[in-house]
Amino acid sequence: MKKKNGVRKFFNDVHLWLGIASGIILFLVCLSGTILAFEHEIEEFFASDVYRIQTGGEPGEKLPLDTLTARAEAEKNGKVTALRILEDESSAYQVYIKTQDGGGRPAMFFINPYTSEIKSAPETFVSGFLLVAFRMHRWLLLDTSIGRPIVGVSTIIFVLLCITGLILWWPKKIKQLKRGLTIRFDAAWKRINYDLHNVLGFYSLALLLIMGLTGLNWSFDWYRKGMSKLLNDEVFKQRGQKPLNNISNPGDAQALSLGEFVEIADRELNYSGDRYIILPTEEGQAVQIRKKKTGFFAAAAADKVHIDSWSGEIIRTEIFSELPLNQKINELMRPLHTGEVFGTFSKILYFLACLVGTSLPATGTIIWINKLKKKAKKKRKRKAKERAANLSLAEV
Repeated sequence: MKKKNGVRKFFNDVHLWLGIASGIILFLVCLSGTILAFEHEIEEFFASDVYRIQTGGEPGEKLPLDTLTARAEAEKNGKVTALRILEDESSAYQVYIKTQDGGGRPAMFFINPYTSEIKSAPETFVSGFLLVAFRMHRWLLLDTSIGRPIVGVSTIIFVLLCITGLILWWPKKIKQLKRGLTIRFDAAWKRINYDLHNVLGFYSLALLLIMGLTGLNWSFDWYRKGMSKLLNDEVFKQRGQKPLNNISNPGDAQALSLGEFVEIADRELNYSGDRYIILPTEEGQAVQIRKKKTGFFAAAAADKVHIDSWSGEIIRTEIFSELPLNQKINELMRPLHTGEVFGTFSKILYFLACLVGTSLPATGTIIWINKLKKKAKKKRKRKAKERAANLSLAEV
Protein backbone atom coordinates (compact mmCIF):
# COMPACT_ATOMS: atom_id res chain seq x y z
CA MET A 1 0.00 0.00 0.00
CA LYS A 2 2.80 2.41 0.85
CA LYS A 3 4.45 1.69 -2.50
CA LYS A 4 1.22 2.47 -4.35
CA ASN A 5 0.77 5.68 -2.40
CA GLY A 6 4.40 6.59 -3.12
CA VAL A 7 3.86 6.14 -6.88
CA ARG A 8 0.68 8.20 -6.75
CA LYS A 9 2.45 10.92 -4.76
CA PHE A 10 5.21 10.99 -7.38
CA PHE A 11 2.72 11.56 -10.21
CA ASN A 12 0.86 14.09 -8.07
CA ASP A 13 4.09 16.07 -7.51
CA VAL A 14 5.00 15.89 -11.19
CA HIS A 15 1.51 17.07 -12.16
CA LEU A 16 1.58 19.84 -9.56
CA TRP A 17 4.96 21.36 -10.30
CA LEU A 18 4.73 21.07 -14.06
CA GLY A 19 1.35 22.78 -13.86
CA ILE A 20 2.73 25.60 -11.72
CA ALA A 21 5.73 26.05 -14.03
CA SER A 22 3.65 26.33 -17.21
CA GLY A 23 0.26 27.52 -15.97
CA ILE A 24 0.27 31.08 -17.32
CA ILE A 25 1.67 30.09 -20.72
CA LEU A 26 -0.81 27.24 -21.13
CA PHE A 27 -3.64 29.55 -20.11
CA LEU A 28 -2.68 32.03 -22.86
CA VAL A 29 -2.13 29.34 -25.49
CA CYS A 30 -5.45 27.61 -24.73
CA LEU A 31 -7.35 30.89 -24.53
CA SER A 32 -6.06 32.02 -27.92
CA GLY A 33 -6.77 28.55 -29.32
CA THR A 34 -10.37 28.81 -28.10
CA ILE A 35 -10.76 32.10 -29.98
CA LEU A 36 -9.18 30.66 -33.14
CA ALA A 37 -11.49 27.62 -33.17
CA PHE A 38 -14.05 29.69 -35.11
CA GLU A 39 -11.58 32.13 -36.65
CA HIS A 40 -13.00 31.96 -40.19
CA GLU A 41 -16.61 32.22 -39.05
CA ILE A 42 -15.84 35.25 -36.88
CA GLU A 43 -13.97 37.04 -39.65
CA GLU A 44 -16.67 36.29 -42.21
CA PHE A 45 -19.42 37.49 -39.86
CA PHE A 46 -17.78 40.90 -39.39
CA ALA A 47 -16.79 41.26 -43.06
CA SER A 48 -19.82 39.79 -44.82
CA ASP A 49 -19.70 42.55 -47.47
CA VAL A 50 -16.37 41.11 -48.67
CA TYR A 51 -17.01 37.40 -48.22
CA ARG A 52 -20.52 37.56 -49.66
CA ILE A 53 -21.59 38.55 -53.16
CA GLN A 54 -23.21 41.96 -53.35
CA THR A 55 -25.43 41.90 -56.46
CA GLY A 56 -27.97 44.66 -55.85
CA GLY A 57 -30.73 42.69 -57.58
CA GLU A 58 -30.80 39.86 -60.10
CA PRO A 59 -27.21 38.64 -60.42
CA GLY A 60 -27.45 37.47 -64.05
CA GLU A 61 -24.88 34.95 -65.27
CA LYS A 62 -21.44 34.28 -63.85
CA LEU A 63 -18.50 35.37 -65.94
CA PRO A 64 -16.12 32.70 -67.30
CA LEU A 65 -13.26 31.85 -64.95
CA ASP A 66 -10.69 32.87 -67.58
CA THR A 67 -12.29 36.31 -67.79
CA LEU A 68 -12.25 36.69 -64.02
CA THR A 69 -8.59 35.66 -63.67
CA ALA A 70 -7.51 37.86 -66.58
CA ARG A 71 -9.19 40.93 -65.06
CA ALA A 72 -7.73 40.11 -61.63
CA GLU A 73 -4.21 39.85 -63.09
CA ALA A 74 -4.62 43.11 -64.99
CA GLU A 75 -5.94 45.03 -62.00
CA LYS A 76 -3.40 43.70 -59.48
CA ASN A 77 -0.50 43.46 -61.94
CA GLY A 78 0.32 39.90 -60.98
CA LYS A 79 -0.18 36.23 -61.73
CA VAL A 80 -3.14 34.17 -60.48
CA THR A 81 -1.80 31.01 -58.85
CA ALA A 82 -5.00 29.57 -57.36
CA LEU A 83 -8.74 30.06 -57.20
CA ARG A 84 -11.18 28.87 -54.54
CA ILE A 85 -14.83 28.35 -55.48
CA LEU A 86 -17.12 27.59 -52.56
CA GLU A 87 -20.25 25.49 -52.92
CA ASP A 88 -22.27 28.27 -51.28
CA GLU A 89 -23.55 30.30 -54.24
CA SER A 90 -23.67 33.48 -52.16
CA SER A 91 -19.91 33.39 -51.46
CA ALA A 92 -17.40 35.42 -53.45
CA TYR A 93 -14.60 33.56 -55.18
CA GLN A 94 -11.21 33.71 -53.49
CA VAL A 95 -8.36 34.41 -55.89
CA TYR A 96 -4.66 34.15 -55.00
CA ILE A 97 -2.38 36.51 -56.91
CA LYS A 98 1.41 36.67 -56.83
CA THR A 99 2.40 40.28 -57.42
CA GLN A 100 5.75 41.78 -58.28
CA ASP A 101 6.13 43.48 -54.90
CA GLY A 102 4.19 40.98 -52.79
CA GLY A 103 7.13 38.83 -51.74
CA GLY A 104 7.06 35.04 -51.99
CA ARG A 105 3.47 34.35 -50.92
CA PRO A 106 0.47 35.10 -53.15
CA ALA A 107 -2.02 37.58 -51.72
CA MET A 108 -5.67 36.60 -51.39
CA PHE A 109 -8.43 38.73 -52.89
CA PHE A 110 -12.19 38.31 -53.21
CA ILE A 111 -13.78 38.53 -56.64
CA ASN A 112 -17.44 38.83 -57.57
CA PRO A 113 -18.12 36.14 -60.22
CA TYR A 114 -20.90 38.25 -61.77
CA THR A 115 -19.17 41.63 -62.01
CA SER A 116 -15.44 40.74 -61.57
CA GLU A 117 -15.22 43.37 -58.83
CA ILE A 118 -12.15 42.68 -56.70
CA LYS A 119 -11.85 43.41 -52.98
CA SER A 120 -8.89 42.94 -50.67
CA ALA A 121 -9.01 40.87 -47.50
CA PRO A 122 -10.46 43.12 -44.79
CA GLU A 123 -8.20 44.83 -42.30
CA THR A 124 -10.59 45.51 -39.43
CA PHE A 125 -10.40 45.50 -35.65
CA VAL A 126 -11.61 41.89 -35.71
CA SER A 127 -8.98 40.75 -38.22
CA GLY A 128 -6.32 42.54 -36.17
CA PHE A 129 -7.60 40.90 -32.99
CA LEU A 130 -7.54 37.45 -34.62
CA LEU A 131 -4.00 38.07 -35.84
CA VAL A 132 -2.95 38.90 -32.27
CA ALA A 133 -4.67 35.70 -31.07
CA PHE A 134 -2.80 33.70 -33.72
CA ARG A 135 0.57 35.20 -32.77
CA MET A 136 -0.24 34.60 -29.10
CA HIS A 137 -1.10 30.97 -29.83
CA ARG A 138 2.03 30.31 -31.84
CA TRP A 139 4.69 32.60 -30.37
CA LEU A 140 3.25 34.37 -27.26
CA LEU A 141 3.57 37.65 -29.21
CA LEU A 142 7.35 37.25 -29.06
CA ASP A 143 9.91 36.87 -31.81
CA THR A 144 9.42 33.47 -33.46
CA SER A 145 12.91 32.29 -32.51
CA ILE A 146 12.03 32.88 -28.85
CA GLY A 147 8.29 32.29 -28.67
CA ARG A 148 8.12 29.10 -30.75
CA PRO A 149 10.39 26.98 -28.48
CA ILE A 150 8.71 28.36 -25.34
CA VAL A 151 5.28 27.33 -26.67
CA GLY A 152 6.78 24.01 -27.80
CA VAL A 153 8.24 23.16 -24.39
CA SER A 154 4.99 24.23 -22.72
CA THR A 155 3.09 21.94 -25.10
CA ILE A 156 5.31 19.00 -24.11
CA ILE A 157 4.55 19.82 -20.48
CA PHE A 158 0.86 20.02 -21.39
CA VAL A 159 0.97 16.49 -22.85
CA LEU A 160 2.67 15.24 -19.66
CA LEU A 161 0.02 17.01 -17.58
CA CYS A 162 -2.70 15.21 -19.54
CA ILE A 163 -1.04 11.82 -18.96
CA THR A 164 -0.32 12.36 -15.25
CA GLY A 165 -3.79 13.87 -14.82
CA LEU A 166 -5.35 10.69 -16.21
CA ILE A 167 -3.25 8.58 -13.82
CA LEU A 168 -4.38 10.70 -10.86
CA TRP A 169 -8.00 10.65 -12.02
CA TRP A 170 -8.09 6.86 -12.43
CA PRO A 171 -10.24 5.44 -9.60
CA LYS A 172 -8.73 2.94 -7.17
CA LYS A 173 -11.97 0.96 -7.22
CA ILE A 174 -14.64 0.52 -9.91
CA LYS A 175 -17.37 1.69 -7.53
CA GLN A 176 -15.57 5.05 -7.32
CA LEU A 177 -15.83 5.55 -11.12
CA LYS A 178 -19.09 7.48 -10.93
CA ARG A 179 -17.49 10.03 -8.59
CA GLY A 180 -14.86 10.79 -11.26
CA LEU A 181 -17.46 11.25 -13.98
CA THR A 182 -19.90 13.62 -12.27
CA ILE A 183 -19.72 17.13 -10.83
CA ARG A 184 -21.38 17.58 -7.44
CA PHE A 185 -22.90 21.04 -7.81
CA ASP A 186 -24.61 20.69 -4.42
CA ALA A 187 -21.25 20.40 -2.64
CA ALA A 188 -19.06 23.14 -1.17
CA TRP A 189 -17.30 25.44 -3.66
CA LYS A 190 -13.92 23.78 -3.04
CA ARG A 191 -15.36 20.42 -4.03
CA ILE A 192 -17.06 21.95 -7.10
CA ASN A 193 -13.75 23.48 -8.19
CA TYR A 194 -12.03 20.11 -7.66
CA ASP A 195 -14.67 18.34 -9.77
CA LEU A 196 -14.48 20.98 -12.50
CA HIS A 197 -10.74 20.34 -12.78
CA ASN A 198 -10.90 16.55 -12.67
CA VAL A 199 -14.16 15.70 -14.40
CA LEU A 200 -14.02 18.26 -17.20
CA GLY A 201 -10.35 17.51 -17.64
CA PHE A 202 -11.16 13.83 -18.15
CA TYR A 203 -13.95 14.48 -20.67
CA SER A 204 -11.74 16.77 -22.76
CA LEU A 205 -8.57 14.70 -22.36
CA ALA A 206 -8.59 12.92 -25.74
CA LEU A 207 -9.06 16.13 -27.76
CA LEU A 208 -6.51 18.04 -25.67
CA LEU A 209 -3.96 15.29 -26.25
CA ILE A 210 -4.62 15.38 -30.01
CA MET A 211 -4.17 19.17 -30.01
CA GLY A 212 -0.91 18.90 -28.11
CA LEU A 213 0.60 16.00 -30.06
CA THR A 214 -0.25 17.55 -33.44
CA GLY A 215 0.69 21.09 -32.38
CA LEU A 216 4.28 20.07 -31.66
CA ASN A 217 4.80 19.65 -35.42
CA TRP A 218 4.81 23.43 -35.72
CA SER A 219 7.24 23.93 -32.84
CA PHE A 220 10.13 21.53 -33.39
CA ASP A 221 11.79 20.19 -36.53
CA TRP A 222 13.00 17.11 -34.65
CA TYR A 223 9.45 16.28 -33.60
CA ARG A 224 8.11 16.74 -37.13
CA LYS A 225 10.85 14.48 -38.52
CA GLY A 226 10.08 11.89 -35.84
CA MET A 227 6.38 12.05 -36.65
CA SER A 228 7.23 11.61 -40.34
CA LYS A 229 9.22 8.46 -39.54
CA LEU A 230 6.43 7.14 -37.34
CA LEU A 231 3.86 7.68 -40.10
CA ASN A 232 6.30 6.66 -42.84
CA ASP A 233 5.10 9.75 -44.68
CA GLU A 234 6.56 13.26 -44.56
CA VAL A 235 4.51 15.64 -42.43
CA PHE A 236 3.54 18.87 -44.24
CA LYS A 237 4.90 17.49 -47.49
CA GLN A 238 2.26 19.53 -49.34
CA ARG A 239 4.19 22.72 -48.57
CA GLY A 240 7.09 21.91 -50.89
CA GLN A 241 5.23 19.78 -53.40
CA LYS A 242 5.19 21.01 -56.98
CA PRO A 243 2.36 20.24 -59.38
CA LEU A 244 2.75 17.19 -61.59
CA ASN A 245 4.16 17.66 -65.08
CA ASN A 246 2.03 17.39 -68.19
CA ILE A 247 2.13 14.12 -70.09
CA SER A 248 1.56 15.76 -73.48
CA ASN A 249 3.34 18.39 -75.53
CA PRO A 250 1.55 21.63 -76.40
CA GLY A 251 2.18 21.37 -80.14
CA ASP A 252 -0.47 23.35 -81.95
CA ALA A 253 -3.15 22.51 -79.38
CA GLN A 254 -5.07 25.32 -77.72
CA ALA A 255 -5.03 25.30 -73.92
CA LEU A 256 -8.29 24.40 -72.24
CA SER A 257 -10.29 27.01 -70.36
CA LEU A 258 -10.52 26.97 -66.57
CA GLY A 259 -14.19 26.17 -66.87
CA GLU A 260 -13.35 23.04 -68.86
CA PHE A 261 -10.85 21.93 -66.23
CA VAL A 262 -13.55 22.32 -63.56
CA GLU A 263 -15.99 20.28 -65.66
CA ILE A 264 -13.41 17.49 -66.05
CA ALA A 265 -12.81 17.45 -62.29
CA ASP A 266 -16.54 17.47 -61.53
CA ARG A 267 -17.09 14.47 -63.79
CA GLU A 268 -14.27 12.63 -62.02
CA LEU A 269 -15.44 13.73 -58.54
CA ASN A 270 -19.17 13.55 -59.01
CA TYR A 271 -20.45 15.32 -55.90
CA SER A 272 -21.09 18.85 -54.69
CA GLY A 273 -18.41 20.62 -52.69
CA ASP A 274 -15.83 23.37 -52.43
CA ARG A 275 -13.21 23.49 -55.19
CA TYR A 276 -9.64 24.74 -54.95
CA ILE A 277 -7.89 25.17 -58.32
CA ILE A 278 -4.09 25.31 -58.36
CA LEU A 279 -2.80 26.76 -61.62
CA PRO A 280 0.59 26.10 -63.24
CA THR A 281 3.30 28.60 -62.30
CA GLU A 282 5.92 27.09 -64.60
CA GLU A 283 5.93 25.79 -68.15
CA GLY A 284 4.82 22.18 -68.46
CA GLN A 285 2.99 21.88 -65.13
CA ALA A 286 -0.42 20.28 -64.79
CA VAL A 287 -3.54 21.78 -63.23
CA GLN A 288 -4.55 20.44 -59.81
CA ILE A 289 -8.12 20.65 -58.53
CA ARG A 290 -8.98 19.73 -54.95
CA LYS A 291 -12.55 19.12 -53.94
CA LYS A 292 -14.13 18.44 -50.58
CA LYS A 293 -17.64 18.03 -49.31
CA THR A 294 -19.30 20.59 -47.08
CA GLY A 295 -21.79 20.35 -44.24
CA PHE A 296 -22.08 20.14 -40.46
CA PHE A 297 -20.31 16.76 -40.28
CA ALA A 298 -18.23 17.07 -43.47
CA ALA A 299 -14.67 15.82 -43.22
CA ALA A 300 -11.86 18.23 -44.00
CA ALA A 301 -10.28 15.72 -46.38
CA ALA A 302 -10.03 16.68 -50.04
CA ASP A 303 -9.95 14.52 -53.15
CA LYS A 304 -7.49 15.63 -55.84
CA VAL A 305 -7.47 15.50 -59.62
CA HIS A 306 -4.33 16.30 -61.64
CA ILE A 307 -5.17 17.31 -65.21
CA ASP A 308 -2.89 17.78 -68.21
CA SER A 309 -3.04 21.49 -68.94
CA TRP A 310 -2.96 20.94 -72.73
CA SER A 311 -4.88 17.76 -73.51
CA GLY A 312 -7.22 17.78 -70.52
CA GLU A 313 -6.32 14.16 -69.83
CA ILE A 314 -6.49 13.12 -66.17
CA ILE A 315 -2.96 12.28 -65.03
CA ARG A 316 -3.82 11.12 -61.54
CA THR A 317 -6.83 11.00 -59.23
CA GLU A 318 -6.28 10.83 -55.47
CA ILE A 319 -9.33 9.77 -53.47
CA PHE A 320 -8.83 10.40 -49.75
CA SER A 321 -10.91 7.43 -48.62
CA GLU A 322 -8.62 5.10 -50.61
CA LEU A 323 -5.40 6.31 -48.99
CA PRO A 324 -3.57 4.18 -46.39
CA LEU A 325 -4.21 5.12 -42.76
CA ASN A 326 -0.79 6.77 -42.29
CA GLN A 327 -1.35 9.07 -45.27
CA LYS A 328 -4.87 9.90 -44.09
CA ILE A 329 -3.51 10.99 -40.70
CA ASN A 330 -0.82 13.04 -42.42
CA GLU A 331 -3.32 14.74 -44.75
CA LEU A 332 -5.47 15.63 -41.73
CA MET A 333 -2.61 16.84 -39.51
CA ARG A 334 -3.69 20.49 -39.56
CA PRO A 335 -7.47 19.82 -39.29
CA LEU A 336 -6.74 17.43 -36.40
CA HIS A 337 -5.06 20.31 -34.59
CA THR A 338 -7.54 23.08 -35.45
CA GLY A 339 -10.73 21.01 -35.07
CA GLU A 340 -11.84 21.20 -38.70
CA VAL A 341 -11.42 17.45 -39.16
CA PHE A 342 -15.20 16.78 -39.11
CA GLY A 343 -16.59 20.18 -40.02
CA THR A 344 -18.59 22.35 -37.66
CA PHE A 345 -19.40 19.39 -35.41
CA SER A 346 -15.76 18.77 -34.44
CA LYS A 347 -15.05 22.51 -34.23
CA ILE A 348 -17.70 22.82 -31.52
CA LEU A 349 -16.14 19.91 -29.61
CA TYR A 350 -12.66 21.42 -29.96
CA PHE A 351 -13.93 24.82 -28.84
CA LEU A 352 -15.43 23.29 -25.67
CA ALA A 353 -12.31 21.18 -25.01
CA CYS A 354 -10.03 24.18 -25.49
CA LEU A 355 -12.27 26.20 -23.17
CA VAL A 356 -11.80 23.49 -20.54
CA GLY A 357 -8.05 23.56 -21.24
CA THR A 358 -8.08 27.29 -20.53
CA SER A 359 -9.80 26.70 -17.18
CA LEU A 360 -7.49 23.90 -15.98
CA PRO A 361 -4.56 26.12 -14.91
CA ALA A 362 -6.99 28.31 -12.92
CA THR A 363 -8.88 25.47 -11.21
CA GLY A 364 -5.62 23.59 -10.61
CA THR A 365 -4.03 26.63 -8.98
CA ILE A 366 -7.06 27.03 -6.71
CA ILE A 367 -6.79 23.35 -5.69
CA TRP A 368 -3.11 23.88 -4.86
CA ILE A 369 -3.81 27.04 -2.82
CA ASN A 370 -6.58 25.27 -0.90
CA LYS A 371 -4.18 22.41 -0.07
CA LEU A 372 -1.58 24.91 1.14
CA LYS A 373 -4.18 26.58 3.37
CA LYS A 374 -5.28 23.18 4.68
CA LYS A 375 -1.69 22.23 5.50
CA ALA A 376 -1.08 25.58 7.19
CA LYS A 377 -4.27 25.17 9.23
CA LYS A 378 -3.24 21.67 10.33
CA LYS A 379 0.20 22.99 11.23
CA ARG A 380 -1.29 25.78 13.35
CA LYS A 381 -3.59 23.31 15.12
CA ARG A 382 -0.67 20.97 15.80
CA LYS A 383 1.44 23.81 17.21
CA ALA A 384 -1.50 24.98 19.33
CA LYS A 385 -1.86 21.47 20.76
CA GLU A 386 1.88 21.32 21.44
CA ARG A 387 1.77 24.68 23.25
CA ALA A 388 -1.25 23.55 25.27
CA ALA A 389 0.54 20.32 26.18
CA ASN A 390 3.69 22.25 27.20
CA LEU A 391 1.62 24.61 29.37
CA SER A 392 -0.03 21.64 31.09
CA LEU A 393 3.37 20.13 31.83
CA ALA A 394 4.64 23.46 33.14
CA GLU A 395 1.68 23.78 35.52
CA VAL A 396 2.39 20.31 36.86
